[in-house]
Amino acid sequence: MKKHNFSAGPCILPQEVLQKASEAVLNFNNDNLSLIEISHRSKPFVHVMENARSLALELLGLEGKGYQALFLHGGASTQFLATAYNLLNTKAAYLNTGTWSTKAIKEANLFGEVVEVASSKDKNFTYIPKGYEIPSDADYFHCTSNNTIFGTQMKSFPETNVSLVCDMSSDIFSRQLDFSKFDLIYAGAQKNMGPAGTTLVVVKEEILGKVNRTIPSMLDYKVHIGKDSMFNTPAVFPVYVSMLTLEWLKNLGGIAAIEKVNEQKSALLYNEIDRNPLFKGVVATEDRSHMNATFTLENEALKETFDTMWNEAGINGLNGHRSVGGYRASMYNALSVESVQVLVDVMQTLEKNA
Repeated sequence: MKKHNFSAGPCILPQEVLQKASEAVLNFNNDNLSLIEISHRSKPFVHVMENARSLALELLGLEGKGYQALFLHGGASTQFLATAYNLLNTKAAYLNTGTWSTKAIKEANLFGEVVEVASSKDKNFTYIPKGYEIPSDADYFHCTSNNTIFGTQMKSFPETNVSLVCDMSSDIFSRQLDFSKFDLIYAGAQKNMGPAGTTLVVVKEEILGKVNRTIPSMLDYKVHIGKDSMFNTPAVFPVYVSMLTLEWLKNLGGIAAIEKVNEQKSALLYNEIDRNPLFKGVVATEDRSHMNATFTLENEALKETFDTMWNEAGINGLNGHRSVGGYRASMYNALSVESVQVLVDVMQTLEKNA
């Protein structure tokens, strides 16, 4: 039985994507060669890379608007460093909403003054700060759109005259936004797009080349743009699976279509969390993530029973992050409404039997 995969990342992928990817590992493009043994310079894989980059811009509505899409190594964590290397001349502004933005701030401090415009650390990152001011002389403003560990999500983004940079690792392609407001977006593939091993960077070219430092080639966005994401050997398999996932999303109707499904899934689960007296949501209601729902049991004595029940129901990956505990249901694009219903059914059964 295929399990209901609520894992926070690496995450669930569409079944048809997994099927095509597995076939390509054995025989890619009917060339009697494996995808993972062909040259990354070969025409078949160059086409994969070009298609993946093009699909990313198309789905985000950024085609022909001065943006480049790159598939790079090192995860979003490397982009904490690369963002500052490429953009921070004197001062940068950061919104601190959790573990990952805290780490991004740490890296940016290596390059210049960092202004933490607001933080939700005072309440263990269970809300999104509002009403903060961004210094007009900042080189850029950095935020994290969705906080996987704590289960918060930014529902709106500030209007600012400085460059807007966003880590969208855990909600990229999940909801409609005016992506042209952002000058740089980055996202690790393993949360909503593909397997671990590649990172999507979408950058507006006009913001580059303005820092006074020498940038190492592997961290220089202009170098990677000039080499079409082929400056060094790319992560062939993760890029290919990401391409398949983007094709799957496009065929569904794009971001507009998947957003409706994601809203249905999150409403189903949050309604149960709020209704069922045995459970309690962790974060501020207005800041709840559609991707990662965090909740706890009101009575810890029921934990062993509940854990046994959801495991027997074929549910995987429901435990909260080790730093916060409780439970976390990650409902990425490929997770079905039916899987969420299975979890809700288990929660209701626990209530009946308690």
